[in-house]
Formats: sequence, structure tokens, C-alpha cells
Amino acid sequence: MSKTSSKAAKPSQRRSFLKQATAGAVGAGAAAFPMVSSAQTVSLRFQSTWPAKDIFHEFANDFAKKVNDMAGGRLKIEVLPAGAVVPAFQLLEAVNKGTLDGGHGVVAYHYGKNSALALWGSGPAFGMDPNMVLAWHYYGGGKALLEEIYKAINMDVVSFLYGPMPTQPFGWFKKPIAKPEDIKGLKFRTVGLAVDMYTDMGAAVNPLPGGEIVPALDRGLIDGAEFNNASSDRVLGFPDVAKVCMLQSFHQSGEQFEVLFNKGKYTALPAELRAIIDYAVQAASADMSWKAIERNSQDYIELKKAGVKFYKTPDSVLRAQLDTWDKIMERKSAENPLFKKVLDSQRAFAQRAKQWQNDYMVDFNMAYNRYFGRGAKKG
Repeated sequence: MSKTSSKAAKPSQRRSFLKQATAGAVGAGAAAFPMVSSAQTVSLRFQSTWPAKDIFHEFANDFAKKVNDMAGGRLKIEVLPAGAVVPAFQLLEAVNKGTLDGGHGVVAYHYGKNSALALWGSGPAFGMDPNMVLAWHYYGGGKALLEEIYKAINMDVVSFLYGPMPTQPFGWFKKPIAKPEDIKGLKFRTVGLAVDMYTDMGAAVNPLPGGEIVPALDRGLIDGAEFNNASSDRVLGFPDVAKVCMLQSFHQSGEQFEVLFNKGKYTALPAELRAIIDYAVQAASADMSWKAIERNSQDYIELKKAGVKFYKTPDSVLRAQLDTWDKIMERKSAENPLFKKVLDSQRAFAQRAKQWQNDYMVDFNMAYNRYFGRGAKKG
């Protein structure tokens, strides 16, 4: 090797080499990772089916924020509370017509258009917990069935389900429900196929939107009502008008949220923005689950401080719910082929997945009771 070639390169030569190398790297990177195309911001106007003060509306805003943050200014979702544009139960039609670009609610709110829609929330779901119902939806055929139903009722929308809700209480009452006969003659608020369940059990049911429930209870227009969870029930004012809450029920034990888009608005979005929406749904689902545990458990304590008495719904009432549900499934399946199709799909998935869960999952109550139950070990 010559002395000339062994000498270190001059600074100007090194700068020239680095400049060329950097240019090459940028070129290669651009080829491998194309720049996201810049475009004018697309703004979408959404409405939730929840009052602005409800934690559910907060969840709707949480989803929108995830989309907006990831879209980097290219897409902005604005969420309005229930009633801002249309009444809560008219959300599906408004999104279909383009009056709204999208919305946040639950599938069971649309059950009047096809009873099968209530199966994404109403009833015991063959023993599946809320997260397992979502697993059925995304991996067991539920998504395709929901799309089939929307097509059958001429709703040109794109639906995303997320956010497994904790089991909902039976409801709020003036006095405890001790037996199935106590339901007969009761003026009660619920939605979805729970309307059919409690009607068959002898109640006079009124499917009021969330914001109208507490005023109706206060004025005596209804004797009892259910909404959803400790945080929602507390902020909506249930403890101000009733002091008895019956916990555990099969009327809505596996529900989830729905994010709706007008199909034309959604399909017009670039592929990368549609992907952001898809992943934002998944992120929001996890975030909602974690936040619900934190907030619901704290608000459960606050409700007790406010003088609310909680009771476990008696097993006799739970069994009566299941007996009634069996009759509803048989009747609705005979009336509606799509209802039977959804049920058959859920049944097949639940039989397999729930058996796996039962066999694999440990009884967490054993550990909890060891440390916090009666006679618990002192730490």
C-alpha cells in the first residue's frame, strides 16, 4: 500500500463522501418507506348517543383523539353529544344518510330495524364474557354477519366494534328485587332484546335514551331502570332518585361499543387513514377496558358513600332471565332467519371458546378471598 493511499482522507473528502452516503440512504429509505402524502385536513362530524357528562361520551372522545393524533393533521374527528344533531336512537339513519359522517353508540340501539342486531349486546351470549363476544365478532364470523344485516336493511355504513363493557347491573329500584314475581307489573327501562325479556317476565318496559332515565325515575314514570356501570350511573344521577342497585344480570352481560362511519365518507379516505382508524379502534378498545376498571371501581365506592345499597340479583331471578331468553331465541329464530344465523354462529364459537376458557383460567376469587375476604391473611 502506498504512503498516499494509507493517509487519512482530507476533511473535504470526508464531507463529500458523507454527503453522498446520506443522499443514498435517504433515497433508499424513501423507496422503502414512501412519505405519507400531504393533503388538506378531512374533517368528520360525529355524534355519540351519550350525554356530554357521561363517561361513554368520554370514551367516544378518547377514540377520536387517537385517530386525530395518529393522522397528524390529515384527519380530524369531532364528536358531539347525544341530541346535538339527531336524537340518540336515530344515529344509524343519520350516518346512513350522511347527515352525520359517523357516530358512537351500541348495536342494540338499532334492534328495531332487525331483531338480530340486539344479539351484539342483549342476552347471555351462551356464557361468553364481553371480550369473548368481541373475539367472536372479529374472528368467529360476527363481523360478516353484521355487515349482512346492515345490507339487508339498506344501511350504507361501516361499523367497528370495540370496548368490552363489564357486566351491567340488573338495575336501580326503590326496593330490592327478591324473586321473579317482583318484576310483574314493574315499569322498567331497558333497551335491545332486554325489552322482550322483561316484557315476557311481566314488566311494562320503556326503552328511554340515557339522558331521560333519571328524570323519568324521579317523576315516577318508571319504577326501575338499568343503564350500564357505576361511573355512568353515578354521573347521570341515579343515586339521587333511587338507593337500591341490583348487581349482576344476563340481560346485557356481553355488550360493546360501536363506531359507525358513513360508507361513502369512509371509502373516500386514503388507505393509510383507513388503517389508522382500524388501529385506533383496537387501541381504544384496550384503553377503554383499563380506564373502565379504574373509574368504575372508584365510583362504586363513591356510590356506597352516597348511601346506595347494593344487592346481588338472586339466582332465582337470573334463572328466570335465562328461561325467558330461551323462549325469545326460539320465537325470534322462527321469525327472522338472520337472527337464527347469528345465534348459530355465537353458539358454535361459545361452545369451543368458553370450554377452553373454563379449563384454562384459574379461579381468581380464590386468591382474592385469601387476601381480602373474611378471615383473610393480614399482610
